[in-house]
This record gives sequence, structure tokens and C-alpha cells, in this order.
Amino acid sequence: MSHHPNQFDLFRTRRFLPLFVTQFFGAFNDNLLKNAVIVLINFHGMKMLGLAPELMIQLAAALFILPFFLFSATAGQLCEKYDKAAIARLVKQAEIAIMLLAALGFWRHDGVILMSTIFLMGMHSTLFGPLKFSVLPQYLRPGELVGGNGLIEMGTFVSIILGQVAGTVLVNADDSRISIVLALLACALAGLAAARAMPPAAPTAAALPIDWNFARQTWGIVRHAKQSRPVWLSLLGISWFWFLGAIYLSKLPTYASDVLGGDATVYTLLMTLFSLGVGTGSMLCEKLSGRKVELGLVPFGSLGLCLFGIDLYFATPPQAAVTLDWLAFIASAGNWRLMADFALIGVFGGFYIVPLYALVQSRSAPEFRSRAIAANNILNSLFMVVSAAFAAVLAANGVGIPTVLLIAALLNLVVAAYIYSLLPEFLMRFVIWLLTHTLYRVRHHGLEQIPEHGPCVLVCNHVSFMDALILAGAVRRPIRFVMDHYIFRTPLLGFVFRTARAIPIAPAKEDPQAKTRAFDAVAAALAEGEVVCIFPEGKLTADGEINPFRPSIEEIVARTPVPVVPLALCGMWGSFFSRRYGKAMLSWPRRFWSCIALKAAPALAASEVSAAVLQQTVAELRGDWR
Repeated sequence: MSHHPNQFDLFRTRRFLPLFVTQFFGAFNDNLLKNAVIVLINFHGMKMLGLAPELMIQLAAALFILPFFLFSATAGQLCEKYDKAAIARLVKQAEIAIMLLAALGFWRHDGVILMSTIFLMGMHSTLFGPLKFSVLPQYLRPGELVGGNGLIEMGTFVSIILGQVAGTVLVNADDSRISIVLALLACALAGLAAARAMPPAAPTAAALPIDWNFARQTWGIVRHAKQSRPVWLSLLGISWFWFLGAIYLSKLPTYASDVLGGDATVYTLLMTLFSLGVGTGSMLCEKLSGRKVELGLVPFGSLGLCLFGIDLYFATPPQAAVTLDWLAFIASAGNWRLMADFALIGVFGGFYIVPLYALVQSRSAPEFRSRAIAANNILNSLFMVVSAAFAAVLAANGVGIPTVLLIAALLNLVVAAYIYSLLPEFLMRFVIWLLTHTLYRVRHHGLEQIPEHGPCVLVCNHVSFMDALILAGAVRRPIRFVMDHYIFRTPLLGFVFRTARAIPIAPAKEDPQAKTRAFDAVAAALAEGEVVCIFPEGKLTADGEINPFRPSIEEIVARTPVPVVPLALCGMWGSFFSRRYGKAMLSWPRRFWSCIALKAAPALAASEVSAAVLQQTVAELRGDWR
């Protein structure tokens, strides 16, 4: 079995750890500063221009998000044109200057200065956002991309909660505010030290001219992102997550106090559960996805967000008669279901968000990747503003907070269904992921033999009706299967293979032109640089042995000379979907979650390909394990 290191092994590498630490301290400092300023406004009477405290807090949120609208397009261009590690160091140097300005604001108890630093930290995050996600594909191998994204998401949410707690504690630690100032400066210096350790990340579009017209560039990068349908819909999916997240995070303080009767520690508890849930779900993505960009996790995550968001409404208890701290809240068994809902909303949010980020990174053109992330930041900000307006309208019409959260969960159901109807690939991958992870434990051997890019043909022995799904779930690249036309009439399998753009083929006696149409489609797919898979036996094995390979593979590579990768499926003989016990899928299932294997041999050049050679190679690869 191919050995893959644990995703936490990335922390031992210079190509990941410095980036993680830089990002962690940047997000921590954002929240440390914002929460300290909010505490000063709420509890220490800090004023600015005579504004009411509630308006000042809303203004702080607006000032932090405004730079994402104004400067994301410019940030995306800079990250394409220049070395990303060099940009990270400049951003961190600027952060130190911002923290020195914040020190002056805390010393003078000056609202104008501190609000300005919040805006400047928004600029800092705007510049760093495209960098951190677009540099991951440069630093990480393809098999590490999901794990790396999961760790970044986990670190971000942990740093958010730690920064919020630390901001509240440190700003109250002493009247001189020296504790909060020292913490802000220490985090900025730690971030700079980590950024200085980041390896070089060469520019992906060094010749790109910088257009400083932010309005024109903002529209331009959004329009460019729309050219790739999967990337654009992924950006919308990510933005929808932040729409939901903004509702939960904005309502959580009032939900904890006015609905649950808790104090500030109850709010911190729920926020911690949510954040740790997202972190846990993000890290689990690598294990559940088999180290590849697994779109099947997106509908799975969306379903969990809906179910546990709806359950939260019914789990909300009556308001406590006395104010509860977090210990008293936990001591009441009636609150455990609600706490579980918050944690699981976070976990399924991680399942939902990480594959979408990984898809944007893997399917965006390298020279546009930073700008695609910038487009994502613009859309995220827009959706968060709409979310705030949506929640404000509901509140103005007397809708209670539990009902607002319920409406958000139900809306998620509608939006998810709409997105999956536009891009059925997400739903198709979910079906494949569910089937292959429920019915089998699949071991992979040598799948790195399949080229990462360019056309190739996969050939495999044919044991069961599940074979194509096993391959589709194991191989990172999308596969165009040549399939018997009868399979397209099967409700579930038909949906999966139509969505995967499988190529139907029929026997010559049924449709004399079917083979010609199928081979034309194969040639066109290979010309487009796609992966095509055929089962050269042309039928399922009836005795567990490999049937003679037909010469059709020779015709395919003679017409389009491409590498051919032999594959062998092991352990499928005797499955419910094989013919070991008579007709497939008619006998009672005798195995569940059994161990199977998919093995790959080195690719053969087109000139070396023959049906006999391929059959011998697949037979040797399979061995005695049928």
C-alpha cells in the first residue's frame, strides 16, 4: 500500500510551517485588536465623534471589511506579479507599523486612531488573503493540498477564538493597556519572523501590468473567474458559507445572553465549540477524502449544516431564570444537545469549505490563481454585508434570534439544491464518495503512475458493476469511462455516469454505428487532454478470471497515441455487484466494508501497447487476489 505521511507532518517542513505561523499570528492579531477595541467601547466608555457604542461597533466591523472591496483586486495582481514570500514579509513589516499606531491609540484612549488601525488591519488581511491560499499549490504537492488547506482553516478558526478571548482579558489586565500593546507587537514580530522563513514562491505572472483602477480590476477579475464554471460556483459556495457564518457570529453574543440567559463566558463557550468544530472538520477532510480534492464532501457538509442548523432551533431551551456562567451552563444536561449542534455545525462547515478552497486552487490557472482568491474575498465580503442587512431586516420585523438561525438553515437547503443542480459534479462525487466509503475499504498502490496532466488511457480488469465507481473515487483526475449503453438506463448509476460524461457504447449488432461514435468521442476527449478508461474485456468476469482483452485498445492508441496505464482491481470478486453467486445484485450481500485494492503499473508508451501485453501486465499486477 502506498504510504502517505500524516497531514501534521507538514508542520515539520519549511514549505508549510512558516506560512501557517504567519497566518496564525495575523488572524490572532486581527481579532485581538478588534475585540480589545470593542471592549473599550462597550465597557470603558471610549467615544469617537459622539457616536453611540452600538454604532461604533458596527462601524468597526464595516471598517475592517471595507478594504476587501477596495483593494482585493490590487492584492491579487501583486501576488501574481511578485514573489509571494517577499510580499508576506512586506505585509508583516506593515503590521508592526500598524501595531505601533495602535499603541498610541491605546495610550491616548483615542477612538479615531484605534478605528483607523482596524481599517489598516483590514488592508493587511486583504493583501495576505490571496497570498496564503494561492501559495499553497506552489509549496505543497497535489496529495498534500487538502491536508494543508484543512490545517490553515483549523489554524484560522483557533486563532479567531484565542484572539477574541485574549483581547477581552488583556485589555482589562491593566489601566495603562501595556499588556494589550505588548501582545499586539509580539504577535506582529512573531509573524514577521515566520514570514522571513517562508521559502521563495516565484511569481506566476511576472509580466502582468498592475492596473491601479480598483473598480475596473474588481469587475475584471470577477468576470474572469466566471469563465470556469466549477471555480465560479465554488467561489459562490464559499461566499454562501460566510453568509451563514456571519449570521451565526453576529447573533451569537445576543443569543447567549438574551435567549439562553448566559454571561460572556457562555458566548465564549459556544464560539469555542463552533470554531473547534470547524477546525476538526477541516482536519478530517484529508482522511475522508483520501488526500485528494473530494467534491463529494461538499454536499455532505451542506447536509450537515442544514440538519444541525434546524435542530438548533428545537434544541434551544427556555431562558434561564438566573444568569449562567459557562460551568453552570454545561452542568445542565438540557444544554448538551445545543452544544453538540454548535460543534457539529462547525464540523460540517469544515467538510463543506475545505474542498471548495482546494478546488479553486487546483482548477484555477496558475497565472490567475491569486486573482481568483482575490475574487473570492470580494464575493465573501459582499455576501457578509448582505448577511448583515438580511439579519437586520429580520430583527427590525421582530423575528427572534432562534427563528433567524432556523431561516438561515432552511435557506442553506434551498441554495445548496440550486448550486448542485447547476453543477451536478458535486452531487455525483457525493454519491461516489458515499458508496465507496460505505461498502469498501480501498487500498491504493502506485496511483502516482497516472500522469497529473495530459491525455492518457486507463485499462482495468472488469469484475463488478461497481468497478467504474471505485476507479472514479480513487483517481484524482476526472475520468471519461467507455460504458455499456444499458448502464445509462440504471437510475443511480445512470445519473453518475451521465454527469461524469461517460461515453456510451453498444454492440455492433444492436447499433452498427455505436462503436464509431464511441471511438470518435474517445479521440476527442484525448485531444482535449482528458483521461479515458476502458475495460478491454468488454464484459464482467463470470469465474473471477480475466477474460481475453479485445483489440479495441490498440485501435484507440493507433488513432491517438497516448500513454496507457494498466490498472488491476483486487478483492471485488464475491462482492454483491459481481457474478460470483449468479447474476449480480440478486443474491443476498455476503460482505460489508471489505478490503479491496486498486493497483497501477507504470504507463506504457503507445508504441508498446497491445491487448496481449496489457492483459499480461494486469494479470501480474492483480496476482492471486481476485
